[in-house]
Amino acid sequence: MAHHHHHGHHHPPVHGRNLLVTILLNIAITVAQVIGGLLSGSLALLSDALHNFSDVISLIISFFAHKISHKEASTNKTFGYKRAEIIAAFVNAASLIIVAIILIKEAIERLLSPEGIHATTVIWLSLLGIAANGFSVWLLRKDADRNMNMRSAYLHLFTDMLASIAVLAGGLAIYYFQWFWVDPLLTILIALYLVYVGYALLKTSTRVLMLFTPDSIQVREIEASIMAIEPVKNVHHVHIWQLNEDEVHLEAHIDFKEDILLSQFDAILEQIEREVYQKFGINHVNIQPEFGKCDSKQLIVQD
Repeated sequence: MAHHHHHGHHHPPVHGRNLLVTILLNIAITVAQVIGGLLSGSLALLSDALHNFSDVISLIISFFAHKISHKEASTNKTFGYKRAEIIAAFVNAASLIIVAIILIKEAIERLLSPEGIHATTVIWLSLLGIAANGFSVWLLRKDADRNMNMRSAYLHLFTDMLASIAVLAGGLAIYYFQWFWVDPLLTILIALYLVYVGYALLKTSTRVLMLFTPDSIQVREIEASIMAIEPVKNVHHVHIWQLNEDEVHLEAHIDFKEDILLSQFDAILEQIEREVYQKFGINHVNIQPEFGKCDSKQLIVQD
């Protein structure tokens, strides 16, 4: 079985140092918001602190996943730790949704039983959260575009910044109008947004972990592209999966019309590799050549 790699698809390196800075910033924010939330009686501030605490855990997971993903492969870990960052993205997305559910529960209870809030503390601490999270978002913005793990960390921080803006708005509403109900209402809105962004990332990371074919790839189009090459007779037993952010794999059996030479097969394999890389972004191709073999010729075969 011939196995070719196309190495032009790799993204620029991701910077773990920026992630470490955001971890330290979020630890400081969390401590300040917990103290401020307890002193002021603001549920929105405490919910923001809980979200920040989940961010700290998520960022630490992302940081270590980023570090170990670069460890070398070995005989008992032939892919190395390349999927560590995908697992981290999955865990972080799930934690966003769990935190959101907790926040909604607490907010509903507070709506039913409103409590007084010290608005000045809420305002100053929300401004601190906006500044620190805004800086963290700026640090990770480039890496978030090309790495799912970094995107999960970025989403945690971005939603934190939005949450701090909402808390500031609530603090101002309480300070000027004594609208105490604004605090839990904003908490619910923040939580619903967490569910929205968390679900999208959870769905994407789950697809990768389950070895589903990437949404951008149509298997029938790949089949047609390979079938157009002479002397290919049939393409079957196809598997396409995404290993991580950089690698998309194609595995297939190809039945030939004639008993070709190995040198001919190598030339055809290079053509297939070039075609699927240029058209579909697949950079790892693993082809099993066959001639007159009695096996299932279905495109997709359940192993």
